[in-house]
Amino acid sequence: MSKLSKALKAFSLIFSKPYLLNAILDDEEVKKNYVFSKYNLPNGLPKVDITELFPDFEDTILPYSFLDGSSLPTDFALLRGFAKKIHCKDYFEIGTWRGESVAVISPLAESCTTLNLPDDEMRKLKLSEDYINMHRFFSKDLKNVTHIQANSLTYDFSQLNKKFDLIFIDGDHHSESIKSDTMNAFKLLKDEKSIIVWHDYGLGTETVRWNTLAGILDGCPAECRNKIYHASNTLCAFYTNEKLKTSVLKPNEKPGKYFSVHLKAHRIS
Repeated sequence: MSKLSKALKAFSLIFSKPYLLNAILDDEEVKKNYVFSKYNLPNGLPKVDITELFPDFEDTILPYSFLDGSSLPTDFALLRGFAKKIHCKDYFEIGTWRGESVAVISPLAESCTTLNLPDDEMRKLKLSEDYINMHRFFSKDLKNVTHIQANSLTYDFSQLNKKFDLIFIDGDHHSESIKSDTMNAFKLLKDEKSIIVWHDYGLGTETVRWNTLAGILDGCPAECRNKIYHASNTLCAFYTNEKLKTSVLKPNEKPGKYFSVHLKAHRIS
C-alpha cells in the first residue's frame, strides 16, 4: 500500500471513528516530540537521586498488596519521606483505587482527603462490580481519611475549603486530565514547603511516560516548571521549592545503590 493510500485510509478511519484521533494524539512518540519542541526536554525531567532527598533512606511500607495497579514500594516510600520531611499536616490525593497510598500516609498526617470517580459513574463506564468494590479497601475505616466521590474534571475544589502540605496525583492518566488535575493541585498548595507528587511519570523507573509529562508541564504554572523533577528508582515526578542536585536520566545506568527488602505477609480475615 502506498503512503498516499495509507494516509487516505487513516483519514477515512478517523472520519468514521473520531475517537481514533484521541489515540493518535495520545501516542507516546507524538507526546515525546511535543514535549521536546515545546519545553525542550528531550530526556524528560531532571533526575534527583532518592538518597539526595532522604540521605538516611529507610522505611516500612504498610499496607502493600503487590497487586495490579499498585504503586512501587519506593513510590510510597517517596510519599512518606516527603510527609515526614515537611511535617505534613494535611494530605490530599486524586485517585484512590484500593486506598493503599492514603493508608500508608495516614499515620503521618493529621488529616487525609482522597478524591475518586463516583461508583455510579464507574458503573456507567461498564466497569466491573469487582473492580468498583475494591476501591477504598485499605482506607475505608481509617478515622483521619475523608473519601470524596467526584470527577476531578468537574469537581469544584473550592468546596474543600482548605490547603494542603502534600498532594498526590494518580487519577485519570490522559494528558488533558493530568493537566486539569495539575492546575487544580497548584491552587491547593498551602505554602512554600508544600509538595506535589505525580504517579506514573515513568513507564518504568528508567523510562519516561511522555503522555503524563505533557499533562504535567501543560498544567504547571510557567514559573514552576523548573522545579519539577523525577525521583530516581520510582515512577514519580514531584514539585518542590527545595534546591536539589540533579542529573540526566540515562537508561541502563550502572546502579549507584541497592535496597534491602524485608517481606512479611499479614492475612486479612
